[in-house]
Amino acid sequence: MPPSHDNPSSREDEKKARLAERLRANLQRRKAQARSRRAGEADRRPDGLAGTRGEDGLDGDGRGED
Repeated sequence: MPPSHDNPSSREDEKKARLAERLRANLQRRKAQARSRRAGEADRRPDGLAGTRGEDGLDGDGRGED
């Protein structure tokens, strides 16, 4: 009789178990990442394209509004 790991249904079960474990690990990482982002300090940059302008009011290429 062949070993049980050669049985197609047991291979499928093993694959499902591996995928489930990877999914749980990924979910835990994503939850930890979301918690760390919430715990961080609020972003102080202005919203929109105005946030890309320097203190002198010029764009990063040295020009003003065009």
